[in-house]
Amino acid sequence: MGGIPFEQDVKSNIRPQEPVAIEVGGERYEAAPDTFEANEDGLGFTSTIKDITATGENATLALVAGGQTSQEAEVPIIWGWLSLIPALSAIIIALVTRQVVPSLFLGVALGAWMTYGLSLPGIWYGLLDTIQVYILEALVPPDGSKSHMQVVVFTLMMGGMIGIIYRNGGAHAIADRIASFASNRRRTQLATNGLGFAIFFSTYANSLIVGNTMRPVTDRMRISREKLAYIVDSTAAPLASIAIISTWIGYQLGLIEDSIGAIGFQESAYSIFLNALPYNFYPIVALVFVVSIAAMGRDFGPMLKAERRAAEEGHVTRQAAKVASSDQEGDDETEEGGELWLKEGVTQRSINALLPIAVLIVTVAAGLYVTGEGDTIREIIGSAEGNKALVWAGLLGVLTAGGLTLVQGLMPMKEIVASWFDGLKSVLFVMIILTLAWSLSAMAEDLHTAAYLVSVLGDTIAPQYLPALLFLLSAAVSFAVGTSWGTMGILMPLAIPLIWSLMENGGIADQEHAYILYATVGTILAGSVWGDHCSPISDTTVISSVSAGSDHIDHVRTQIPYALTVGALSIAIGLVPTGFGVPWWITLPLTMLAAVLVVRFVGSVVTSDEAQGEAQAQPAE
Repeated sequence: MGGIPFEQDVKSNIRPQEPVAIEVGGERYEAAPDTFEANEDGLGFTSTIKDITATGENATLALVAGGQTSQEAEVPIIWGWLSLIPALSAIIIALVTRQVVPSLFLGVALGAWMTYGLSLPGIWYGLLDTIQVYILEALVPPDGSKSHMQVVVFTLMMGGMIGIIYRNGGAHAIADRIASFASNRRRTQLATNGLGFAIFFSTYANSLIVGNTMRPVTDRMRISREKLAYIVDSTAAPLASIAIISTWIGYQLGLIEDSIGAIGFQESAYSIFLNALPYNFYPIVALVFVVSIAAMGRDFGPMLKAERRAAEEGHVTRQAAKVASSDQEGDDETEEGGELWLKEGVTQRSINALLPIAVLIVTVAAGLYVTGEGDTIREIIGSAEGNKALVWAGLLGVLTAGGLTLVQGLMPMKEIVASWFDGLKSVLFVMIILTLAWSLSAMAEDLHTAAYLVSVLGDTIAPQYLPALLFLLSAAVSFAVGTSWGTMGILMPLAIPLIWSLMENGGIADQEHAYILYATVGTILAGSVWGDHCSPISDTTVISSVSAGSDHIDHVRTQIPYALTVGALSIAIGLVPTGFGVPWWITLPLTMLAAVLVVRFVGSVVTSDEAQGEAQAQPAE
């Protein structure tokens, strides 16, 4: 890339006795003899020459050893701004088509073409490299790393386990126990929240179970369908995105690990994820906000009107509302193609869900301890092989769920395998997105995208402001595209190398200032959840509307003021001060407190439990 420094590995079968250098454009870049390190195979030595710069349309790179040119190659040079096109095209195409997979694929293909200097033959070769090089190596890296496939296997196992405990009634049994707590409007809303927290491990399972289970109860208590959809939506993606065990964790760790590998930061992906959790302001504060709404019985904006309509007039939906329902068995099909449904007549026992989930959590904790080293929890987790622990947990979780189902005679083996496969299909789509995101990450690294961004923004944007700006960017992209997964896949590979380079330029690329890196990771995840939470084209928003029996547009219209409020608090009180070094243990509690105060002093009481909750004088409509 013209004018952007790059590095070149130089390998030798023997330790060079004479100077080794790269010559390009009349400039000479030497590798000092003491920088050569032994190759893994022990057959030679490798050194990395850094800060090589080339200009013009084409450049000739010459490898010089002992005063003699040993190798020479001509490489094309492209303008720096072109390196932004693959990621930007992925975003724009996704905005226009609402399709993430084709958008990411085209972004990778375009970048592959750029590696051939945008030549005509390069169109064909770049297209072939999209599959043969970038997508294939995203799953099976040339270095033999198993990390990507470990993430894929765990996520598929997790989805399979959810399929089993959904069909055998275990998840529904938990729902029924929590629903029995509901005796008035306030307790019903709190019970709905509680059920959402209990089904923390999957966004889709959460939305489908909570909405369908609690809808008859909330209708009886004259709680609007818009409120039910809001509670369902607010305890689905926000909770699953920060849970240490969920269908999200493998995807998130895969993105983090791949992006961190590009900067050489020495910390495990799981440790970075845990350190980034306190900087996930939006999901955490959104959970506090929705619980406060339920506990205080207060609302504001369009939601207040909807709640008063339901409480005072008995209309749980607007008169002209267009309501879609998922009452029919086998009709709980996610947009991604997985079918999750409850087997008719099955004996529902909560142990069939609780035990597999407990096995998952315990196995992950044990796996981190066994594979980690050190004297403190931080040291153990930081050095642990998190992906290996997740694979162990996924396997034992599936075996536990299947074994319990088989022993109790709830389903024959053939049906257990079928339910496992249906659950697997529910997460297959996100695995495709993740693979393409890995490919786009490798593409961005090959095109030196982060280096170009640093050269443009390095002197204009302080690293301290970047977390807040990235939140706004990821929120906008996620809202427009309708998927948090696709947004994370596009932005994470760009943002982490960018923030690290800016930190290096500012002389703060060290462990003391690692909170900026953690905040960057956390804020991309949080911003993606905000957009997914509010977007009318988001799959989780649609599923929440359907499972709650709410008019979809009414759900979006009543929820957005709450999401905007939480988002604004997260930026103003959370991300901006944190970027300037205020510890999260100060900013996060303050943001949570602000959310509670907004509900208390901005919200208005809908109605009293004495007047509506206990009486139930007239049925809701």
